[in-house]
Amino acid sequence: MAGRIEDYALIGDMQTAALVCRDGTVDWLCLPRFDSHAIFAGILGTEEHGFWRLGPAYAAGAEPPTASRRRYRGDSLILESEWDTPRGTVRVTDFMPPRDGAPQLVRIVEGVSGRVPMRSALRMRFSYGRVVPWVHKVDNRTVAVAGPDSVWLDTPVETHGKDLTTYSDFTVSPGDRLAFTISWQPSHHQPPALPDPEGALDATADFWREWVEHCTYHGPYRESVVRSLITLKALTYAPTGGIVAAPTTSLPEEIGGVRNWDYRYTWLRDAAITLSSLLRTGYREEARAWREWLLRAVAGDPENLQIMYGIAGERELGEAELDWLPGYEGSAPVRVGNGAANQLQLDVYGEVTEALHLAHMTGLSRNDYASILQLKLIRYLEDHWDQPDEGIWEVRGPRRHFVHSKVMAWVAVDRTIKLIESGDADGPLERWRELRDDIHRDVCEKGYDKERNTFTQSYGSKELDASLLLIPQMGFLPPDDKRVIGTIEAIQRELSTSDGFVLRYPTAGDEAGVDGLEGDEGAFLACSFWLADDLAMIGRVDEARRLFEKLLSLRNDLGLLAEEWDPRLQRQVGNFPQAFSHVPLIDTALRLTASGAYGG
Repeated sequence: MAGRIEDYALIGDMQTAALVCRDGTVDWLCLPRFDSHAIFAGILGTEEHGFWRLGPAYAAGAEPPTASRRRYRGDSLILESEWDTPRGTVRVTDFMPPRDGAPQLVRIVEGVSGRVPMRSALRMRFSYGRVVPWVHKVDNRTVAVAGPDSVWLDTPVETHGKDLTTYSDFTVSPGDRLAFTISWQPSHHQPPALPDPEGALDATADFWREWVEHCTYHGPYRESVVRSLITLKALTYAPTGGIVAAPTTSLPEEIGGVRNWDYRYTWLRDAAITLSSLLRTGYREEARAWREWLLRAVAGDPENLQIMYGIAGERELGEAELDWLPGYEGSAPVRVGNGAANQLQLDVYGEVTEALHLAHMTGLSRNDYASILQLKLIRYLEDHWDQPDEGIWEVRGPRRHFVHSKVMAWVAVDRTIKLIESGDADGPLERWRELRDDIHRDVCEKGYDKERNTFTQSYGSKELDASLLLIPQMGFLPPDDKRVIGTIEAIQRELSTSDGFVLRYPTAGDEAGVDGLEGDEGAFLACSFWLADDLAMIGRVDEARRLFEKLLSLRNDLGLLAEEWDPRLQRQVGNFPQAFSHVPLIDTALRLTASGAYGG
């Protein structure tokens, strides 16, 4: 049975990632890319769908023991888990070395004290748990083959097969270090090179140490910020610079519900705000790589801008359901691909333009095509900003005139005007100034409820939406504007949970609501960080700090956050770990540090 979402650790090589549970089980791994088919899909089903457990041996019929403690080795993505058993203590070090050749997952078992019986149980199931591979020996190496894929297991420990699973039973004593490595290779290629686990461990530690040294943030929340930055780096597909929203699919927003989506793609919105955080903490190379990815993905076709693309810029992300997987804790359907790719979401024009503007303002080397793209985006918005769309939350109900979409259209025009005013681009300045004023006037007249003193989710609606919290952060109105303060306070009254976190918008339970879906969801963590930002901006800095530190307490023991928090079950829900949660954590930490609003 899969663990709770917060029971998992992330390891990865900037091309794919694995989730490791507290009991030493790898329950999720796609090879060779984030969006490839999983060879371990146990988190979305049962052990029959693939897993790799490595830990102390235990009696048949019993539950595998969970680690007594675990941690990342310093500021790295190297996981160390330790078990204290009646017979002694053992440590397992899990990591994926930054790729130079075949992708690898390395697990090193180390005896700490006593003599501890251990077991490795490896059950590979290709195609998301559907295909049982042919497992055999080649030159004393174990290889699993199915169609185009092969996975090679290398270890000095004796292995044996039983019940379509590869087992190793052994005992470790102090000073013993025994490695297990799996490597993926196309099945028609020659076998991958023999691994060097200890050398790979040293190289991985060096990589993360050198990468973290570039961080320019040294404030009171450094530990939280650095862990979030490492997580964002792990979600970056190194060959192209694309950034996945999360490395998982179909971890539910409501346990047992249908709100289960594939997040292994690059959302322009998520990637743009990630670029912002990276730039403000010293990571210019990652920002430059993302900008290049954007220019390749959009190419010469900004009129057909998608809200998301594949990690190499692919446009076709067709959605399908995997009916052989029962889903995480029965949360079905399990989906791969994402049909929202074809939605109209006008806000992404604003997010992309804001990211390009920030890159320009922070001195990222000039790219002439980036400026050309920005101008093309505004020319498209001139004719389309007043259309209804699906909005930031990708509703699957009718299109609406979402206020946030209009605000971000204003942002796109405003930042482009600034680019022209700086002398780095040419465009119809006066015409676009009029356009900026028109959009602003339209939002303030049609998206504002005078009686309640709050902006609303969409024109003519009474519902609220947490995306309205971005109005002061984007500079659409100043923080001290009474309409801004009224909106913040209305969201606190109507969208806050009992513990002070923020829902995205009202959901309708058993009926289809504004988003066209049944069921509910948890508090959206990004929105809760946005509220902390807004509270700091309007001078309620102590309240902002308390909310921020309460949000930090929701992280698991390794500093990781999923998409949402279920206030009823008191647990993390949604895909994990989620870039859209870790980015605003960084942003709020920077804002509170600048304001001096932190404790101790």
